[in-house]
Amino acid sequence: MELEHYFKETEGTGIIATSDDKGRVNMAVYSKPHFMDKGEIAFIMMDKLTHHNLQSNNHAAYLYKEKGDGYNGKRIYLTKLREEKDTELLYSIRSKKYQSGEGDGKSRFLVFFKIDKVLPLIGAE
Repeated sequence: MELEHYFKETEGTGIIATSDDKGRVNMAVYSKPHFMDKGEIAFIMMDKLTHHNLQSNNHAAYLYKEKGDGYNGKRIYLTKLREEKDTELLYSIRSKKYQSGEGDGKSRFLVFFKIDKVLPLIGAE
């Protein structure tokens, strides 16, 4: 998958935007997506506002700004498919530097999305 290769090779900063059922928007800094089977992507989330918003509105957008000068990156429009709570899969794909948090008593969710559209950071090509 071309997008998976892009994220493996490109450094930058990611932001997820969600909104609740009344349209109130939230944005949060997130790591790169995890690429799953069937072309799905997933993010690991704690039970905070981003996760809460996805319970009533399954649409989200992920903006990724590449490191460096200029405005290069991706805008990815997403629809939530499902989620898992505190599963082995979640902890198996979690970054090694965060593995120590596995027993911290805080629930985590692996939230799966289908990709609806991918656009460059600037423009629509």
